[in-house]
Amino acid sequence: MTADNETFDDLRSGDSDAPAPGPPGPPGRTGQSQPEPMERLVEEFTRLPGIGRRSAERMAFHLLKATPEDALRLSRAIADVKEHIRPCSICFNLTEDDPCRICAAPARDASTVLVVEQPKDLISLEQTGMYRGVYHVLTGRLDPLGGVEPGDLTSEQLLDRVGDPARNCRGVAVREVIFGLNPDLEGDSTALYLAEQLNRHGVKVTRLARGLPTGSQLEYASKAVLADAIQGRQAVDG
Repeated sequence: MTADNETFDDLRSGDSDAPAPGPPGPPGRTGQSQPEPMERLVEEFTRLPGIGRRSAERMAFHLLKATPEDALRLSRAIADVKEHIRPCSICFNLTEDDPCRICAAPARDASTVLVVEQPKDLISLEQTGMYRGVYHVLTGRLDPLGGVEPGDLTSEQLLDRVGDPARNCRGVAVREVIFGLNPDLEGDSTALYLAEQLNRHGVKVTRLARGLPTGSQLEYASKAVLADAIQGRQAVDG
C-alpha cells in the first residue's frame, strides 16, 4: 500500500492524528487536496449555520465511509423536507398538511391565539402541555436596523384572523391574543406595534408572564428580571 493510500484510509477511518486536508488548489492545476465532488460537498456543508471548514470536512468524510443506503437516506430526508413541508395557511407553522394539526384539532381553543416569532418557539411551548389554544407564527420580528419591516412578517395575516372569523381556525372568532415574543428590544417593539393594531379590533391583548424563574435566587437576577417580576406580581391566597 502506498503512503498516499495509507493517508486516505486514515482520513476515512476518522483517525484524529491524520492531517486535515488543506484548501483546494485552483481548478485544473496539480496539487488539489481532494476530488472535486468531495470539495463541493464540503462547501455545501460550510453553508450551514455553525458549521466551519473542519466540521464540514468531518461530515463529508463520514458520508464517504457510510453505506450507500445511509447516505441516500439523508439525501431523501432533505428532499422530503423541501418537497412536503410548507407553512400552514392559517398560523404559518411548518406542516405537512394544510391546515396544520393544531389549527385543525377540534379540542383546541381557537378563540385564543398565542403569537410567537418562529416555529421552534411553538415547539417549546407545546412541550409544556400547558397551552390549549392555537398559535400564529410571525416568522421573525421587527428590526428596522436589520431591514425587517411589518411587511416582512405575517402581521397582516394575524390582523386578518382577528378581524374575520372565517380566516381563523374552524371559523371561530378570536377573543384574546397572547404575545409569546422574546423579551428583548426587538420582541418588545414588535409586541407594541401589534398591540396598537389589535386594539382597533377590540380584542383582549396579553403577554406571557416575566420575572423570576422557579428555583432561582434574587441575588443572581438582573435588574430587568426583577423589574418584570415586580410589575407582574400576583396575589397570594391565604
